Amino acid sequence: MSFKDGVIEIEEPEIKIPKPKIAEELTLLPDTEGQVTVHGFFKNRGDWPELIRIWSTTFLIANNSFHKSRLVHFENITLYPYWTPIEVGVTHRFTLIFTGLPKSCKTFDLVEEIPQAGGFEIRNILRNRTDVYQINFGE
Repeated sequence: MSFKDGVIEIEEPEIKIPKPKIAEELTLLPDTEGQVTVHGFFKNRGDWPELIRIWSTTFLIANNSFHKSRLVHFENITLYPYWTPIEVGVTHRFTLIFTGLPKSCKTFDLVEEIPQAGGFEIRNILRNRTDVYQINFGE
């Protein structure tokens, strides 16, 4: 700041905004497409009510890749530790939404990575253009 001929002159400081670290991290992420929607159904073919649920550790795993798409939303099914009861003879429908798969992905697996037996595991799902799938979880 200086004073000259009755006028105060203020020098504006140079402002440097550092490039956020996240910008570098984003360049390392795989080239993925939009979200993946799985419309699931489970028919209780047994003689007594069944219980189903989904774990937050359910992933879509792109075959021939290390990529895992994580579960970001679910509807009409409970999240561990709670259970959704399915009456005898009833087909229960639910929706799971995952983050996107890599553009290069042709097939993928839906896997619940859980510390007990009985998790959902659907292998070699053929990828389609819409990334919307109808999957039978009861077989």
